[in-house]
Amino acid sequence: MSANADPSVEIRRATHDDYEAVVDFTRDIWPERGGDYIPRIYHDWLEDEPGQGKKTFLAEVDGEAAGIVQGVMLTDDEAWFQSMRVAADYRRQGVSHRLNEATFEWARERGATVGRVMIFSWNAASFGAARASGYEPITEFRFAHPDPDPDADGPASHAVSSDPAAAWRYWTHSDAREYLSGLGLAPEESWAVRELARDDFERLADETAVFAVEDENGLAGTAYRSRTYERPVEDDDSSDDKSDADPQTETWAEYGLGAWADVDAARSLFAAIARDAADCGADETRVLIPETPRHVTDAPYAGVGIADEPDFVLGIDLSGK
Repeated sequence: MSANADPSVEIRRATHDDYEAVVDFTRDIWPERGGDYIPRIYHDWLEDEPGQGKKTFLAEVDGEAAGIVQGVMLTDDEAWFQSMRVAADYRRQGVSHRLNEATFEWARERGATVGRVMIFSWNAASFGAARASGYEPITEFRFAHPDPDPDADGPASHAVSSDPAAAWRYWTHSDAREYLSGLGLAPEESWAVRELARDDFERLADETAVFAVEDENGLAGTAYRSRTYERPVEDDDSSDDKSDADPQTETWAEYGLGAWADVDAARSLFAAIARDAADCGADETRVLIPETPRHVTDAPYAGVGIADEPDFVLGIDLSGK
């Protein structure tokens, strides 16, 4: 525990009744970036009943809500920890450490040997807190954003199939897999990554979409669609009274991995993704790509937009704790 840890910190399961208390200490987080998302999604995000696969932990100090974090079991031995928040009045008092220890114990009891978190590259405070709790850096990635387009076309020298065996084979031999430590976006949980297996490609080929790029030399790229989802449209126009209007949403198609051998393969892969996104009725896309100089510069060279900043993944070995 931190040397400044408050011994009065109590950890319990968060409930729907804690909504107002959680909103009180999260509403003013990251105002320059549009604010925290937890107040908007709390009731949908929270597990309704205690279960084996997900648990949200609340820290209290003298009965006052001081922090929150959620643990999710993504596979039999991979845990994911997300949305760590600590109230401003209780930072640097060991609250995040106590929350981490509670999630680690919960995950170990369910067979987890590794736990991971995702942290935005600009969130230096969270990097420090995570490293202090035992996390080590694993990898970083960025999102690419090809526009949905039913007529998108890649180089004639490349072909794109939906063969999961070919997609898996390219992934196993790619530099992207090595850089990403075998991780891709988890279809089961938003904003989470886990290790990919051959069965994932086979299942996703049936349930969503899988892509395998080939050129005259053999396999040259792969991707898969992890999910589609609705999100509110960001609207800066506050001049009109829209209080009685239905909330506007847009459809996003999310691709849990994009890997390719060269820029022509990238063009073919992104064109296939653009066609698939259009077929899904998506308004926007995001594709996880490795944060390497080649991948990050190939995407714009191929005519695809990219996010302004990367995201980091950190992990902790839970097997010996």
